[in-house]
Amino acid sequence: LHDEQFLMPGLVDTHAHAPQYMFAGSNMDHQLLEWLNAYVFPCEAAFKDTKHAAKAYTRVIQRFLANGTTTCSWFATIHLDACKVLVDTIDNLGQRAYVGKVNMDQNSPEYYIESTESSLKDTREFIEYVLGKKDTLVTPVVTPRFAISCTRELMNGLGELAKEYNLPIQTHLCENLEEIKLTKSIFKDSKDYTSVYDDSNLLNEKSYMAHCVHMTEDELTMLAERKTGVAHCANSNFSLHSGVCNVRRFLEKGIKVGLGTDVAGGFSPSMLDAVRSTFFASKTMKIMKQSEDYKYLSVPELFYLATLGGAKVLNLEQQIGNFVTGKSFDALWIDLKHGSVDLMGGETGTQKIEKFLFNGSDQNIRHVYVQGKRVAGRRQD
Repeated sequence: LHDEQFLMPGLVDTHAHAPQYMFAGSNMDHQLLEWLNAYVFPCEAAFKDTKHAAKAYTRVIQRFLANGTTTCSWFATIHLDACKVLVDTIDNLGQRAYVGKVNMDQNSPEYYIESTESSLKDTREFIEYVLGKKDTLVTPVVTPRFAISCTRELMNGLGELAKEYNLPIQTHLCENLEEIKLTKSIFKDSKDYTSVYDDSNLLNEKSYMAHCVHMTEDELTMLAERKTGVAHCANSNFSLHSGVCNVRRFLEKGIKVGLGTDVAGGFSPSMLDAVRSTFFASKTMKIMKQSEDYKYLSVPELFYLATLGGAKVLNLEQQIGNFVTGKSFDALWIDLKHGSVDLMGGETGTQKIEKFLFNGSDQNIRHVYVQGKRVAGRRQD
């Protein structure tokens, strides 16, 4: 390695929607619920066509790998065959991934909804398909879209499937105030939004929730007690004006936290953007608090959240997240001689990493390795 180069652990994206990459960088003129109906559901419904899915999924996985995302937790769609296409595409391109077949059996448009029975049946078949593959880096993850779109019967069934196969669980939680209000009106027997999931046995140490912007103290305590992780999606929280998430609250309670791009609620497929958006959200929280005692996230903390923190959320910290002996070599070879970073001379190693995090891009990622195999990168002579 030259002075302008260094190795770092691969970036871990704990929350992204593969089909939504179709319109990433556009369509951010609504809040969550209106946005889903206007843009997301029509986009995802088109993935019933497996040829369309194959083309789109190839593009999105290639882009994420080029941006240094060696591990990603993906939401797919409700379509079994297209979900299999996503898994095969990831396998072919070499990313480490969690993939979830999305579940939706209520409060969804008639052109994009499934029955409770078919949702559970297809989810089981999807799980068996992934687990039946050899030498794969893909793990199936149980994926109720969010409580609003799932009946209690479906969520109970998904909780049973997750237990039967000992699988991780991902969904959305407390992202938007209107979402929270609607959820409470649908599930009146549950104490709060977080309890809706807990009442269906969907919260445990293998679960992780995206967003968690508007959490009560009781809800945070429940996450901590269940050892459930959080995928912090700062870009999306800003872009869909959902709110500013106080990550420090999670960390102080010992809750696992990683970062997510949340494409396409978040407009960028780059984890570098997730780091920067998290930085701005934390600084914004400091301004809003108007307190000298509040500690915004430091650069080392941001680096941790984008790597080992995300690995812990996915319960992969024994395999990835840093370069401890015995772990898989999921790594980025960074070259600051090319691209958008200018080294002026005399920078410390820490400053070089900071410059990459805040000024760098995929142009600086020379090689991307997953489990020791080069899978992407802009090789420079």
